[in-house]
Amino acid sequence: MTNKAELYQDVRKQIASVIAGETSITARYATASCILRDAFGERFYWTGFYLVDPLKPTELVVGPYQGTLGCLRIPFGRGVCGAAAQSGETQLVEDVHAFPGHIACDSATNSEIVVPVRDGAGKIAAVLDIDSTQASAFDTIDQTGLEAICADLLTV
Repeated sequence: MTNKAELYQDVRKQIASVIAGETSITARYATASCILRDAFGERFYWTGFYLVDPLKPTELVVGPYQGTLGCLRIPFGRGVCGAAAQSGETQLVEDVHAFPGHIACDSATNSEIVVPVRDGAGKIAAVLDIDSTQASAFDTIDQTGLEAICADLLTV
């Protein structure tokens, strides 16, 4: 049986293979959402991207995702996604209900990980948001694997 770190390596290779040569950022994000959700199943209850809105650069707008209806817009600094966008750091949250300013887009969510996606200049272009109905569903292995995948999304 493959361990979680190995699964992340395999998923990273799958995503890189599918998006190689693809110029559409939307297609890249949609592919990553789909492959991640498929690989990790129900633990990844909501898997998708919030993009920095070029017309409102201090807001995230929902992008490609797999799951229930997502919030349409999230201001930088608000909730887990906004915190990741503002700080530029991955947010690993074991209990979203204890997170200050948490935005409950779906009340079934209990834990969350949000990883910044940077463009070629190092500027935040989006965040990858993954929610789980399980408490404490994510750990540093998830963080390492997802950060590696996000580092590839706009460069492969």
